[in-house]
Amino acid sequence: METELEKNHQGGGLKRLRCSVQNYDWGKKGSEGSEVARLYELNSGPDMELEKKPFAEFWMGTHGSGPSFVVESGVENADSFGSGTMSLKEWIIKNPNVLGHKVLDKWGCDLPFLFKVLSVAKALSIQAHPDKELAEVLHKLQPNLYKDDNHKPEMALAITEFEALCGFISIEELKGVLRDVPEIVELVGSAEANQVMQIHDQDHEEKVKSVLRSAFTQLMSASQEITAEAISKLKSRLYMESKIRQLTGKEQLVLQLERQYPADIGVISAFFLNYVKLNSGEALYLGANEPHAYLYGDCIECMATSDNVVRAGLTPKLRDIPTLCSMLTYKQGFPEILKGFPLSPYITRYLPPFDEFEVDRCILPRGASTVFPAIPGPSIFLIMVGEGAMCAGSSTDVVMEGDVLFAPANSETSVSTQSELHLYRAGVNSRLFQTLRW
Repeated sequence: METELEKNHQGGGLKRLRCSVQNYDWGKKGSEGSEVARLYELNSGPDMELEKKPFAEFWMGTHGSGPSFVVESGVENADSFGSGTMSLKEWIIKNPNVLGHKVLDKWGCDLPFLFKVLSVAKALSIQAHPDKELAEVLHKLQPNLYKDDNHKPEMALAITEFEALCGFISIEELKGVLRDVPEIVELVGSAEANQVMQIHDQDHEEKVKSVLRSAFTQLMSASQEITAEAISKLKSRLYMESKIRQLTGKEQLVLQLERQYPADIGVISAFFLNYVKLNSGEALYLGANEPHAYLYGDCIECMATSDNVVRAGLTPKLRDIPTLCSMLTYKQGFPEILKGFPLSPYITRYLPPFDEFEVDRCILPRGASTVFPAIPGPSIFLIMVGEGAMCAGSSTDVVMEGDVLFAPANSETSVSTQSELHLYRAGVNSRLFQTLRW
């Protein structure tokens, strides 16, 4: 017998979602202007602890650690804060055609992407995400720590100014660090430091990576006692030098990290990584086995459906330094910043080099309208600011900030507004549909 949800789907319309939140320690409190707190309250109703608790991540998707739920009354009931009785994953399993046959054949009965909003008050851990092969091994060996067997390529799209550490600095920059930061030489040892200093431009890439791997592993493996002593020396030296010169941006960052995570090896390892500052509308993508740490700001994040993280610093959580140091690619150089490309006058698309996802950013001025073309895969829409009308299939529905909507495959979706509307869409990477042959 057909369920009410299955009958609703025959109209091809949008499905309203109630979404989950993560209250990790590094998140912003509601009183600190957390976008996550604001959206969660609008989406799922009041929270008595909103001003006091950190609201770090707003999850939109099917991952078991933070599932979304389909609201059975449909999109029309904008005032309902009911959580929904069926998870989005359960509903997709009952209605697999909403994924489109190409997505269904490649990934099965699940969304291949996880859509998030992050509100970062202090640095997240220095971390990397395993590739598919390593994820399967880690999940099998330590399922309590690595909770799924999927890889986790991801992209961060800045809502506000957003700061991160990402990837290794160039070898020339690293040589400068070793000359200017004696505390690092103490931790890695003079022999390792000399190997870095002796690298030449003509040296083979694998040799360069091997030297960098050795130095970074030595740094991250230093004992807690030696690390604490080195950081104490570094802190004292920088405070003294700040009286006679302007500290660099990286030096100021390191002192800030030290206040957040005293005596943590992640404080010093920041010197090895690129310090990236994104403006609103700029994005950064992170492949498997690349070191990174988000530092401050609010962003849209999209990734493969996974929560696998290997941590090594700037965290009270369990660290797995040997795994992290062995898994990294040790590529050097500043990461590519994505500015997106115009899909239409009001829509900017961000296409990372991963099959699982793409993100659209739509800024719709007052009185304007636009259309998201039908695609062979599913989408999730987030209304960030304002209110308007969305039409998919036979019905037109009022939407407002905090609304999260699921659109089945092959749904053309039009949007209009009488006020300014900010909307984000996550979907399967459109390049996938161009390359598949059926």
